[in-house]
Amino acid sequence: MITTNLGFADWTQVFGDHVMTAALLDRLTHKAHIVSCNWDSYRLKQSLKEKGKQGRTTHANNGL
Repeated sequence: MITTNLGFADWTQVFGDHVMTAALLDRLTHKAHIVSCNWDSYRLKQSLKEKGKQGRTTHANNGL
């Protein structure tokens, strides 16, 4: 199983070479089941929630 938040078109940013990236994707996806998940990330949501709590705490403490 391979997971990524990059679309296939953006993989050349990682590997640099367009030809090598195309060959790699061809081999990876030949008999693959590709599941595209377009919903919000649970980890991102939790991280933003925690940062929001920290920001309110910091602002509240600065007022003392």
